Amino acid sequence: MEEQKLRSAGWFGRTGKDGFIYRAWMKKQGVPSHAFDGRPVIGICNTWSELTPCNSHFRDLAEHVKRGVYEAGGFPVEFPVMSLGETLMKPTAMLYRNLASMDVEESIRANPLDGVVLLCGCDKTTPSLVMGACSVDLPTIVVSGGPMLTGKHKGKSISTSDIWRFSEANRAGQMDDMEMTLAEAGMCRSDGHCAVMGTASTMACMVESLGISLPGNAAIPAPDAARKIMAQRSGFEIVRMVKEDRRLSAILTREAFENAIMVNAAIGGSTNFVIHLLAIAGRIGVDLALEDFDTLSARIPLLANLQPSGAYFMEDLYYAGGLPVVIKELLPHLHRDCLTVNGKTVGENFATAECYDTNIITGMDKPFNVLSGVVVLKGNLCENGAVIKPSAASASLLQHRGRAVVFEDIDDYKACIDDPDLDVDETSVLVLKNVGPKGYPGMPEVGNMGLPAKLLAKGVTDMVRISDGRMSGTGFGTVVLHVSPEAADGGTLGIVQDGDEIILDVHRRLLQLNVPEEEIAVRKQAQKQRTNGVSRGYVQLYQQHVEGAHLGADFDFLRGRSGSEVTKDSH
Repeated sequence: MEEQKLRSAGWFGRTGKDGFIYRAWMKKQGVPSHAFDGRPVIGICNTWSELTPCNSHFRDLAEHVKRGVYEAGGFPVEFPVMSLGETLMKPTAMLYRNLASMDVEESIRANPLDGVVLLCGCDKTTPSLVMGACSVDLPTIVVSGGPMLTGKHKGKSISTSDIWRFSEANRAGQMDDMEMTLAEAGMCRSDGHCAVMGTASTMACMVESLGISLPGNAAIPAPDAARKIMAQRSGFEIVRMVKEDRRLSAILTREAFENAIMVNAAIGGSTNFVIHLLAIAGRIGVDLALEDFDTLSARIPLLANLQPSGAYFMEDLYYAGGLPVVIKELLPHLHRDCLTVNGKTVGENFATAECYDTNIITGMDKPFNVLSGVVVLKGNLCENGAVIKPSAASASLLQHRGRAVVFEDIDDYKACIDDPDLDVDETSVLVLKNVGPKGYPGMPEVGNMGLPAKLLAKGVTDMVRISDGRMSGTGFGTVVLHVSPEAADGGTLGIVQDGDEIILDVHRRLLQLNVPEEEIAVRKQAQKQRTNGVSRGYVQLYQQHVEGAHLGADFDFLRGRSGSEVTKDSH
């Protein structure tokens, strides 16, 4: 590649005062002169933070990326961006996904970078980094942090999905606080993100199936030496991507998004996949609609026997051959000619993958479960759509009629759910309002509401639950999510009352409030708009500009690419 074609030459290739300033201040870090001889400058976008425990090993991982960059003749520069720790951030990490994406976008554009390596792991760090990188559209490759080793408790394998079981058992008096503490000590045994097919692992699978990470990236456990090798190989590959000008827009085509949706169905990926993939598509300029997730998932069975939809863990998936095996099984259904970051097509990358354990990864001829993917519901309760993950639901509840038990917001739910006088039985439908993007704000993972204590005591383990919020990818149950329009944005969900009959029919893709339309109109007319008193800063910006869940909950002013050009030069 000729030097003038490198974006970084606009900084380091200049003469006079400007070039002097750019190079001299870099040299103060011990960078030699030959680093500025026209070699590609590779930014390593790092979400390391001690407040993001899933990404706590990224300092070390970045060093292995640098080895690969140096090996290929590039010049690596590591930089931090806002890190979103799912387990610690309040009110919810999702509130800050769009902010982090803006940080990524502006950091890449403003600096002398020719290509970018995205280091991400914890749930929102992956979509936020990919969204920001899409807006700039430089050569980009993703390196995931990898899942943690499977947890252990009393001789049994455990991970994040078991938290929900432990919590219900504790509330029902079947598991005391001491045992909870013992389980807590055995849950997280190593570096890495959740060990099940939760949102973090779903995002790692997403980037591999989209073609923006190297094959095999998704399932390698964080402490495995192969993860470091993957990082070094990715560092090497990004230099080649820059030299061949292989940008995100060349990889993230409509067909690549369709592939990712089908792969997500086969692995039983998180419902959060929907909202993040929609946002990524909006940034790169691909026309993707909520209904596509249902249409493309419909013919794909569940092939991966992983929690929360199955029995095994991400560590097991890796030993069984990893995501490449799943993709190989799906090749007859996928767009095999899609380009990936290594310059090869999907067909070329995955045709020779080999399965080592058919208990964990099954074949298309004998799938683990015929139910898979995400079903998109429509009806007067969700005119713009809602989603449910049938593989994580109870088959007996996929067609259900029940009377609504309504919680106006999360505080109302917490105050009432364990009240022995709560008018609820196992046939009821729990309805939680005002936990959508605008209403909370930020759309927290509270959709898989814990069941009423008095029903847990009776042995009830699942109920139909409906909200405009999200659910952790580690969660499970017959949970309807992402109801749009949300309650706080004039949606019908906002006028549901205790005792109203709700009809859920997953087979007919229906979610219906069985109340006359005239009555619905009257209630909406009388409905008072809720306010939560936010009058400044980022949260106010968020509420004013966030789009509905059916569009990916991105900001309306961030849709579409804006490119890498810097229009002003201060030196």
